[in-house]
Amino acid sequence: MSRIAYVNGRYVRHADASVHVEDRGYQFADGVYEVCEVYQGCLVDETRHMDRLQRSLDELRIAMPMSRKALGFVLRQTVRRNRVRDGMVYLQVTRGVAPRDHYFPTVPTPPSIVVTAKAIDPAGGAARAEKGVNVITVPENRWERVDIKSVSLLPNVLAKQQAREAGATEAWFVDADGFVTEGGSTNAWIVTRDNVIVTRPAEFGILRGITRTVVLEVAAREGMKVEERKFTVAEAKAAKEAFNTAATTLVMPVVRIDDSPVGNGAPGSVATRLRAAFHDLAEMTKIR
Repeated sequence: MSRIAYVNGRYVRHADASVHVEDRGYQFADGVYEVCEVYQGCLVDETRHMDRLQRSLDELRIAMPMSRKALGFVLRQTVRRNRVRDGMVYLQVTRGVAPRDHYFPTVPTPPSIVVTAKAIDPAGGAARAEKGVNVITVPENRWERVDIKSVSLLPNVLAKQQAREAGATEAWFVDADGFVTEGGSTNAWIVTRDNVIVTRPAEFGILRGITRTVVLEVAAREGMKVEERKFTVAEAKAAKEAFNTAATTLVMPVVRIDDSPVGNGAPGSVATRLRAAFHDLAEMTKIR
């Protein structure tokens, strides 16, 4: 079955999907995106993703391309048309098509919107979680507004590629003071020897991950102690556990940072417990 994409009001074959050469997302990375998990025929945390989308658009002064109700319909239609039961749906909104100029368009320009969906075998993620993943550390070199989920991701791409070439899955950015900010496509966490879960505050320097938010709620329900504070690479390497969170990976145990094993070099009980309980608290919206 051919994949289907939604592009500016039309459902088209994925292979034929295209945007104008002067779309500002293509020319300037002038746009934002969201990724929602699809789990057992449900959209996961749709409300929070739409709230964050609205915030990102507001920060860049881009109009919402349609009502939230209409956008929810498009998300569901795209998932249905691709027959995705487990996987992800990707949403991107840019400032639209206009003659190339660094200034915002002076003529009213409708935003461009693209939605795609693809199936992902959950067994693959489960297998990786049972084994754990490796991360490397790289210097933080991104712009300060990483709280906006912008499509401007070149530093993330380079960091992720560096990780792959080093035999790792993820790269953790480290600021000038030696503190971990976040991963190339994930939020970063550790568990101290005293069983305290630690992650950097989301007020500045990282994206407020939706999965991160749910994991904080799961930890509270499970009676786990959490501290939102900065942590160094050295503290992470000496931690009992470490893990990443993201919509496409959920809670993913980290078993090695650079050349140092974390804990006993195997996934820990805290990360495993958080992963198992995640969908109990996530918002689940049935795709009918």
